[in-house]
Amino acid sequence: MKIIKSNKEYILWVKELKELIAGSQIKASISVNRELLWLYWSIGKSISEKVEKMNWGSSVVEELSKDLKKIFPNQKGFSRSNLFYMKKWFELYSSGNIESEKIQQLVGQIPWGQNVLIITVLS
Repeated sequence: MKIIKSNKEYILWVKELKELIAGSQIKASISVNRELLWLYWSIGKSISEKVEKMNWGSSVVEELSKDLKKIFPNQKGFSRSNLFYMKKWFELYSSGNIESEKIQQLVGQIPWGQNVLIITVLS
């Protein structure tokens, strides 16, 4: 075993595999983040449209939060405040004349925590 670990070809091979694995982990994280942002965008859009269409007050968001937490007890992100951020986030970026797909691509590159900060500053 010591002979293999001192072999330059083996050492290079392990390094290549390490870089391959690390690169895949980064890509997976980016993909998960993109999907999470798409989910938050969709939830925000749904809340915004439903509240307006049904003329519901903000208390519906609190009920929704309770129900989603009950349905998905192990998943974070469905607090009342986070649902309000999702709604505000959708409304903030969809209020202009820019196409929805372009906006989703653009804001999908900004981490959720940064989007919350932007929403907080602009509110």
